[in-house]
Amino acid sequence: MIDYGFTKELNTPFETVTEQVREALKKEGFGILTEIDVREKMKEKLGVDMNKYIILGACNPPNAYKAILAEENIGLMLPCNVIVYEKGNRTILSIIRPTTVMKMVDNAELREVAETVEGQLKKVFYAIK
Repeated sequence: MIDYGFTKELNTPFETVTEQVREALKKEGFGILTEIDVREKMKEKLGVDMNKYIILGACNPPNAYKAILAEENIGLMLPCNVIVYEKGNRTILSIIRPTTVMKMVDNAELREVAETVEGQLKKVFYAIK
């Protein structure tokens, strides 16, 4: 287990987990601002093969707005990343823990936003089977 994110191994196929994550994020008010197919990019840029690995940049607009009002430079740490990748015959899901990451910024107002967002992301995490 990592302390800066929620992570779990699943026996569910990569594509199924990815779709479940998209649906759960949407249900919690998140949009996906960025999607990086790391496997594709590594093949393109380095000519190497690797397992399926995507990074989804999730954003909850009302909370992102609150975070930016509380700390203008917080955009350096946005959006909230969610990763899904294959490891052997398992699929790994990891979601950032905003409260841990935001400890780098000494701002009580921002900490409250991070707690709210983390609660929403936990719901996403636990919804994936």
